[in-house]
Amino acid sequence: MNHEEIQSILRQEATAILHIPITDQYEKAIDLIVEHVHAKRGKLVISGMGKAGQIGQNMATTFCSTGTPAIFLHPSEAQHGDLGILQDNDLLLLITNSGKTREIIELIALARGMHSDISIIVITGNKESVLAQEADVFLLTGNPSEVCPLDLTPTTSTTVMTVMGDILVVGTMNRIHFTAGEYAKRHHGGYLGDKSRKADHS
Repeated sequence: MNHEEIQSILRQEATAILHIPITDQYEKAIDLIVEHVHAKRGKLVISGMGKAGQIGQNMATTFCSTGTPAIFLHPSEAQHGDLGILQDNDLLLLITNSGKTREIIELIALARGMHSDISIIVITGNKESVLAQEADVFLLTGNPSEVCPLDLTPTTSTTVMTVMGDILVVGTMNRIHFTAGEYAKRHHGGYLGDKSRKADHS
């Protein structure tokens, strides 16, 4: 792969990020996270299937390290007992590019079977999907074309989802006034733990 081809991929990915639709739904999503997790002492439960699920796992760990308790729930395992992780005041964040993922659609029904008033945030590239219609808050990826030459493998879509998760994390950190000292309590080891402790004492 030559420099021009690499540059083309970088441009496509960067363009997709810059074309993520910016709406008031981000503020509403952060409102829900702060309300359910920080005011009502629930937790953020994130779910996705396949590559979207891997993005969800990363989001969950990032939220945890920045002061917002979160957990990843695999949508298939949820049907085999793991749904029991859901408690009163929890909030669901569901990730699916197509908006048609069967396991995620079924997860909504199962979650509401346990907690009929559970609030749901959905990240998807399909604004006409059932999931978008069912969501309390709907965040659209912009449905970018994948840089995969077959336009099949999740590549650009997962990049965009990652950035959207970062927006929610940073927005929540700002709202709860999360400090380096609090970060250090959650991230004791390694370079980041050392850096956060130094920042707390500066």
